[in-house]
Amino acid sequence: MITEENLRRLYLDTLEKSLIGLLLEDPPDPHIPPAGFANAAPAFTRRIREQGRDFPSKAYTMIGADRMANIRRSVELALADGVPGDFLEAGVWRGGATIFMRGMLKAYHIRDRKVWVVDSFEGMPEPEIRRFPADAPWMPWAGRLSVSLETVKHNFDNYCLLDDQVWFLKGWFKDTLPTASIEKLAVLRLDGDLYQSIQDSLTHLYPKLSVGGFVIVDDFYFFKETRQAVLDYRAAHAIIEPILEVGGNAAYWRREA
Repeated sequence: MITEENLRRLYLDTLEKSLIGLLLEDPPDPHIPPAGFANAAPAFTRRIREQGRDFPSKAYTMIGADRMANIRRSVELALADGVPGDFLEAGVWRGGATIFMRGMLKAYHIRDRKVWVVDSFEGMPEPEIRRFPADAPWMPWAGRLSVSLETVKHNFDNYCLLDDQVWFLKGWFKDTLPTASIEKLAVLRLDGDLYQSIQDSLTHLYPKLSVGGFVIVDDFYFFKETRQAVLDYRAAHAIIEPILEVGGNAAYWRREA
């Protein structure tokens, strides 16, 4: 028997596999050196792609299956428990994770929440080494991994998910987040990598995360700058909720107070 729940599951399973490049077995981008990606391979390898251990040449996200599943569980729990607020990712690359968030709202017929797509759309920022010396290793990456706003909008449109529930915020986090018209968040996903980017994101967005909401930090176990920014913020604000691991890379916790 075909039920709405079965159709929803099929849609979201297919959307996830498409966004991470499993359906077309999208090969890694040969022009981006896989520095630090110990498991990267020169050709498409399903296990590596599922783990998010390469740079896809065409797929809309590099986070792999485990981290996409974490988004799905977080969104579904937030919806089931009635946690108020929108969904947001800061640092979106080609937009795959936020496209998936919008697809989930579509699948669950949710019309009163937005997906915030927050990025410079100009690649990685140039580190402010004097203020944040921990970000010095990122200097060679300034301006890299750039994906334009127009491209990300086109990617949403390819999935018929570009509409008035998708809000774009363009610019460096330090400039845009302090005055952004974001009221409440139910799921907050951070993929800024740099110490400064993570600190700026937490400073201006975590206070807007509803109790019961989820904060997800990509590369927590992969980049020491990301991890230190999170630990410093948690210590400064007496956040004691346990940090949970996702696929050996990301971390998340659920806000309790």
